[in-house]
Amino acid sequence: MPKADRGINRGRNAWGWFFVGPGVAVLGIFLLLPVLMAAWVSVSDWRGSGSPFASSVGFVGLDNYRAILSGGTLAQRDFGTSLRNNAYYVLFVVPLQTALALALAVLVNAKALKGRGFFQTAFYFPSVTSSVAITVLWLYLFSATGVVNRVLGWVGINGPPWFNDPRGIVHVALRALGIDSAPGALTEHRFLGVTWWDWLSGPSFAMSALILMAIFTTSGTFMLLFIAALRSIGEEIDEAGMVDGASAWQRFRYLTVPMLRPTMFTVLTLGLIGTWQVFDQIYTGTSGGPAKSTLTPAYLSFQAAFTNQQWGQGAAIAFILFAIIVVLTLLQRWLLREKGGPRRKRRRPAIPVAAAAQGVAR
Repeated sequence: MPKADRGINRGRNAWGWFFVGPGVAVLGIFLLLPVLMAAWVSVSDWRGSGSPFASSVGFVGLDNYRAILSGGTLAQRDFGTSLRNNAYYVLFVVPLQTALALALAVLVNAKALKGRGFFQTAFYFPSVTSSVAITVLWLYLFSATGVVNRVLGWVGINGPPWFNDPRGIVHVALRALGIDSAPGALTEHRFLGVTWWDWLSGPSFAMSALILMAIFTTSGTFMLLFIAALRSIGEEIDEAGMVDGASAWQRFRYLTVPMLRPTMFTVLTLGLIGTWQVFDQIYTGTSGGPAKSTLTPAYLSFQAAFTNQQWGQGAAIAFILFAIIVVLTLLQRWLLREKGGPRRKRRRPAIPVAAAAQGVAR
């Protein structure tokens, strides 16, 4: 490369760092440094007073992590309970909100629909509404004498006290079928201080109400992503499917959905991260109750640090939750990877024209 070109590239790099530098500095001060400080707190005995880097703060290694993951302590049982609750929250919210968002996007994107702008705004409106306001509304709707139970009463169903019943819906369904006691194998063995019978209890009625609220408030945001992806697909692809005799469902399943794979991955990844970090609905609505049936790792981290002054355990829970999100995101990326993609053709060596002619003559 000529010296003049190297000088030009060096100048461009310098100006690039000049403009990017302030943003990098802000991220380093307000993001990287707090993360490093939290990592130190998770392996120290800091109690929340003074500087965590003071000489009086000692290094305890992995003791905070051991207290959460082993020992049969209350901290371990609370962490296991929070993981169970959040796992059911993720299991129901992510698929349902993705399916609903895609359905709403297809509906709003339909040319035959009149007033598409109105419906698009109406479906998106819950996503921009304050989560505190929606949580208060949900507490009213799902109260023992609320609107939901009144509607259920019209069809002969006696609605439960949603935010006061800690029972899991799977246990309730099994009891309705006459199964009142758990098998010994499920009650004798535990994982993170919680029996396998409790792991299989399903979400509580309170968590079920929060699941419905999450689907209601987040589907509109992901709908916009799907609408943008649908409008980027050329009409000629759908027309080609019509020419080949494919039905509307076949065109949607075999043409539209495969082309939505990048957007689907984005929606599932954002949904997975958001559902594992659920906090504000728990903080303003249930505080982890009833009987810790809506306790989540994010709220447990806050409670351990700010309420119980166990700052090391609170930071350790946060880092374990971060590891869970990273692992599940990578697993999801692996499951949604392109399968059976086009193989690269091996280039054959060129055959001289004379040799080819001799072969044909023979």
